[in-house]
Amino acid sequence: MKASVIGATGYAGVELLRLLDGHPEAEIAVITSESSTGEAIVSMYPHLSGRIEKNLQSMQELDAIAAASDVIFIALPHGHAMKIGKQLRGSKTKIIDLGGDYRFKDYHVFEQWYKVKHEDPEAQAVYGLTELFRDKVLGAQLVANPGCYTTCSILALVPLLKYKLIETKGIVIDAKSGTTGAGRSLKAGSLYCSVNESFKAYGVASHRHTPEIEQIYSEFAGEDVVIQFTPHLLPVDRGIYATCYAQLKQGVTDAQIEEAYQAMYGDEFFIRLRGKGVCPELKNIRGSNYVDLGWQTDKRTGRIIVMNCIDNLVKGAAGQAVQNMNVMFGIDEAAGLRQLPLVP
Repeated sequence: MKASVIGATGYAGVELLRLLDGHPEAEIAVITSESSTGEAIVSMYPHLSGRIEKNLQSMQELDAIAAASDVIFIALPHGHAMKIGKQLRGSKTKIIDLGGDYRFKDYHVFEQWYKVKHEDPEAQAVYGLTELFRDKVLGAQLVANPGCYTTCSILALVPLLKYKLIETKGIVIDAKSGTTGAGRSLKAGSLYCSVNESFKAYGVASHRHTPEIEQIYSEFAGEDVVIQFTPHLLPVDRGIYATCYAQLKQGVTDAQIEEAYQAMYGDEFFIRLRGKGVCPELKNIRGSNYVDLGWQTDKRTGRIIVMNCIDNLVKGAAGQAVQNMNVMFGIDEAAGLRQLPLVP
């Protein structure tokens, strides 16, 4: 498969290059960057030396890039993918968007939360949280890769919502992200002196991943779900950690909870069910496509606390995109993604 990466110099883009380079059935065709057109990717990322010796092109020749590609990954901020998707409508090239442009069934929700007019509202995109929508991804031409916070938070509670074990009211998600989640562009809040030895919340009651999580929760619950979602910035490079709180329905037992998780995830290669009483740790998923999930019930409050963690650049972005590519082309879903986490 010939794969091209539009926006290859961002953190998600360069992570895609790392994973595609080690993929047994993929070849990197074209890599682009509008700000660094003509430069060698290794001049920006020396760790790629000797492996990916390509110069960055402009995406202005989009039709030519599509003609040279079986699949195009779009690793750009929101607002760009919709233009690319619209231009390539009817092309045989498959598209996987790592941004937010195609994640919502109702494009008006996108416009409300992202404050941008949607330029491709008629697109038929599949939401690419692979473990939940694998059958739809298989036949998709355009896949919307989920966000990092959303992947972590959705996987944590969907089994409990599907099997009606928790109340749909009062769900609280307390989530933390490594600084790569803020992207590679220069931002005062992401500088070393701003992040090191510190910890803070941001986007309180207004983060754009909120409606994305609510959309999938509602689909599995069979009713509208409204959540309280608060993200925080951790002084680490990689990782998403979501601690999710929900009220258990009357009479729900620990055995029922375990059965629900086993029913949905027991056979999933990348989801590692740690079980009751286990608190996952970011260090155990770093650099991998794995999801580590643990939970505990609080008999005093009648709540369940689900703890879930992923690498935001792998399962939260590039890894899940490659996983979706594998499904779209009908090959081993774990191809190119079997790396164990980096420890220490």
